[in-house]
Amino acid sequence: DREGTYFLTICTQDRQCLLSKIVGGGAYDAPENQLTDLGKIAEKYIRQFSEFYENITVDQYVIMPDHVHIVLFVENGGSPRMSTPTRQTASVSHFVSTLKRFCNKEYGENVWQRGFYDHVIRGQEDYEEIVKYILENPARCYYGKLYTEE
Repeated sequence: DREGTYFLTICTQDRQCLLSKIVGGGAYDAPENQLTDLGKIAEKYIRQFSEFYENITVDQYVIMPDHVHIVLFVENGGSPRMSTPTRQTASVSHFVSTLKRFCNKEYGENVWQRGFYDHVIRGQEDYEEIVKYILENPARCYYGKLYTEE
């Protein structure tokens, strides 16, 4: 992978709603995205990644019931951060496979679908549209009736 900013989508196996539940959304309240135990584990690893990899920074993310969206900065050719023997460089695909592997190990089973979607963010306007999409995703999901209560 090249240096740049990436928009990633990683889905659960068979799009099972395992990571969060979107609740609320009354007349005056925005819906709330409540992480499940599996979602909390995914969030823990997403937040820790810049400690593991010197060239990767998670900028934005949202954990939805059946998928995760992440905006990822990838730097090549050295980072302004100090490198340590425990930190290494990684590609986007390495980031995704490591996230899935760490989560699955803690879950005790594989919950992720094979592969992932990635889009290279090109320019400030593209970045702003994607960040807006991520931030509004729980409300859009709730009000768009894409989420069904089980």
